[in-house]
Amino acid sequence: MKNPVPLPAYLALCLLLLSGCAAAAGSPGSAGPPSSASSSVASPPGGAHAAHHGTETGSPAPAPAGPSEAARMVCGDQPMDRLTAILELKEKPHTVSNWADSTFTCTYHLAEGTLRISVQQAPDEASARKYFDAMQALAKDAKPIEGLANLGFPAYETADGSAVFQKDSFVLHVDASALPAVAGPNAITRNALAYQLSTTILACWVEHH
Repeated sequence: MKNPVPLPAYLALCLLLLSGCAAAAGSPGSAGPPSSASSSVASPPGGAHAAHHGTETGSPAPAPAGPSEAARMVCGDQPMDRLTAILELKEKPHTVSNWADSTFTCTYHLAEGTLRISVQQAPDEASARKYFDAMQALAKDAKPIEGLANLGFPAYETADGSAVFQKDSFVLHVDASALPAVAGPNAITRNALAYQLSTTILACWVEHH
């Protein structure tokens, strides 16, 4: 990864975040209503469940009725506070959330453009991994995030500013591609921003697992 902040600083950030998550995350499948509506997130060819075929039972698990509390954390205080601090915003940005095709999406409206964080909520870990692999195969200029930087999870980034991680039955996608190449007074790159927000959310999921 090409990030302006050294990797040890990112890992230290993650350790700090493990003790700083206030919201309680429920198990996948615990329903909760999204706060508002926006456009849905595109799925791999064949729909969000196309990658879910071929399970041992031979029949797909039922789609969740709504986003779990863990999924809704992408629109919660932790990523919001982290984004506000990184970009040194004077006020918290407006957000719009949406639940469609088993994907919860939170769109942050910033002066420089939009930032989208989405969570595909799969029926199980194997299905999530198939969905992740399909996304990576279709992504343009995808590069695996390897070594300590992936925090032990399957992960990749794209050249235009996206970071994607798979943990348990979730696939987390932080998409900063609509932002300028660098943003904020500290000129953070899109990739570094996407990575830092990803680790913020992953740290909260780890704590509340």
